[in-house]
Parts: sequence; structure tokens; C-alpha cells
Amino acid sequence: MVKNIFGLVLAVLIASAEIVTAQVSTSAVPFLLIAPNSRASGMGEAGVALADDASASFWNPAGLAFQQGSELSISHANWLPAFQLSDLFIDYLVYRRDMPELDGTVAASLTYLNLGEFNRTENDPTVLETFKAYEFALTVGYATKLSEGLGVGINGRFIHSRLAPFGTAEEKGRGIASGFSFDVGLMYRPRSLMIPFTDLDMGNRFSLGVNLSNVGPALTYIDKAQADPLPTNFRFGLGYKIIDGDFNNLTAILDVSKLLVAKKDDGTSEPFYKAIFTAWADKPFKQELREFVTGLGFEYWYGSPRWVALRAGYFYEDPQFGNRKFLTFGAGVRYDIYGFDFSYISTFEEQHPLGETLRFTLLISWGGAAI
Repeated sequence: MVKNIFGLVLAVLIASAEIVTAQVSTSAVPFLLIAPNSRASGMGEAGVALADDASASFWNPAGLAFQQGSELSISHANWLPAFQLSDLFIDYLVYRRDMPELDGTVAASLTYLNLGEFNRTENDPTVLETFKAYEFALTVGYATKLSEGLGVGINGRFIHSRLAPFGTAEEKGRGIASGFSFDVGLMYRPRSLMIPFTDLDMGNRFSLGVNLSNVGPALTYIDKAQADPLPTNFRFGLGYKIIDGDFNNLTAILDVSKLLVAKKDDGTSEPFYKAIFTAWADKPFKQELREFVTGLGFEYWYGSPRWVALRAGYFYEDPQFGNRKFLTFGAGVRYDIYGFDFSYISTFEEQHPLGETLRFTLLISWGGAAI
């Protein structure tokens, strides 16, 4: 599909930035914040305290430390379906494998956002050239246990953004940039956790996760003075297995996240190594609280081993800082080493760009299980 560069391409990029980061021009490459897999997407786009499959590479690399065997999965979603553009989509491929010789688990993933094909024109409809716009991120990670119930994980990431092979107006640069970032995560999943003054043991039921992602220098498209910061994101979450039976299992998870991008008085962005501290207090306290994004989700599994899953969730963002509010639903099946998941977004607003978003995930898992 071919579109005019001065029309739809601008709308797509701006809408994508608004929808994902909730603040236009806040950061570059907002696709790094898009929930990539169907399972977590069906649970209110939450997952930092669950992270018990290969997609932990995105949600919390520390979750990989608690996994055995190997897993390969691929996810696909048509992005912003309200635009009805068949060539606007996001794919996510991830592989993980536990390696006893390294005392941990390694993972690699590729996230690819296809923005479509565009015509370049100037003062008349004559097509000067046709080009494709896309962005991708290649991530590698490692996780290990610090103790029986505590895991730590790190990711390194190469990012490439190709929006246009030329600059705008009289600018000499190009709309192409590359960079790098890293993530660091912690996962607490105790085997035994006694609640004081009670006989309640929350061991193997309770989990806590923290992930600081997309930490790195700003991307430069035209020149350093116009460099755009990465969408550095802090995510904290809790998980609890409400029902833990032979055939029935029900888990609840809660994620709270905040974008750590801070602006100076002159409108430019703080360097990333400062923003991860200053972004917590660059606005009045009440506004800071409003910037937190919340995801709440539930997952029910039936079978021994797990065979079929039902999922539901709620995603909330304050009206003053993005106003994304939607329900999520999903389901999954497992047969032997194979699995399939899908998720669906139901927005409260009619014709919202994210409304009716469907994600699909195919996976193969062999040689082990979560421990």
C-alpha cells in the first residue's frame, strides 16, 4: 500500500507516539513500550511480576532465572487497526534457553514495527521516490538466581529507526537513527513466605517484580541538538496465585509503570542518567501521581498439565496524561510442547485507534517448565 508522505505517515507516527507514550514528542521509538505478546496483553498489559515464559525478556528479564528448558515464540498484531492499514503491524520473535553451564538463562528477541511504504513528493503529485519506514530492536539478555527466591536479569538492546531516508524542509540529515539501551530487572518469588502473626504461607503463590527498561542515550536523527530521548520506563508489579490446585489455577497480577523522561526549562530533555532520578519530581506531586499507568489482570488455567486458559484485564491511564482506558480479554491453549494465545482490546471510546486490536502468539516450549 502506498501513501503520501506529507499526509498519513505523519498522522501514523504522531498517533503512535501519543497512544503508546501518552505524550507526543516525549520520546523517540515509542514502539519499545508496546506490549508484544498475547498472553500479557490479555491481562491488562501487565506482566512484570509474572514473567514465567520467554516474553519475560520484555516484561522482566529476571523472570528468566526461574525457567527451565527452551522456548520459541512469535507474536503478531496489526497496529492501530482503526487506520485500516494492512502494512502497519508489529511482530515479536523471542527465544530463551536455560544454560546450567552459565548458571542461568539466556534469551534473544527481535521486535519489528512496519510503518508501511510511502511516496515522497514536493510541490506537485509527482513521485520523487518510494521508500519503506520501519523500526526494530534486537535484544539479548541473561538472568540468574541470587538466592532460591530472588532472580536478577539484564538486557542489552540495539535499536534502529528508519522513518525516512531524508530530512524535512532544508535539513541535511535523514530520518534514520540507531542507538542502544539496556534493561535491569529483579524478581522475588519465594518458596516460603509466612505472614507475621498468622499461619498463612504465601510461598509459591506470591511474586514481586521490578524492571527498569530502555535506559540509554538519546537517538539523533538530524543533529544532537534535536536528539530525542528513549522511552525509559520503570515498572513495578505484584502477583498472587489465588487458586493453586491440581486442575484449577487462578492468578492475579498488578502492574504500575511510569515513563522516566524529564524536560529542562528550555524544553530540551535531560540526559538519561539524570532523568531516571529527576523525572520523579519534575512536576507537582499530584501531577506526578497522575503519570503512573496501571494494569490489572487475571489468568485462569484448567488442566494438569495446563491445557486451556482464560484471561481478562483492565488498563488505566489518567485523563490528563493520555487517557487510555480499555478492557482486555484473551485465551490460550497448550498441547504437548505447542501453544497458542490471542488477546483482544475493547476500548470505551468508539473508533479509538487501539480498539479491536488483536494479538496472536504461537509458541513451542520443550525440555522443562517454570520452577
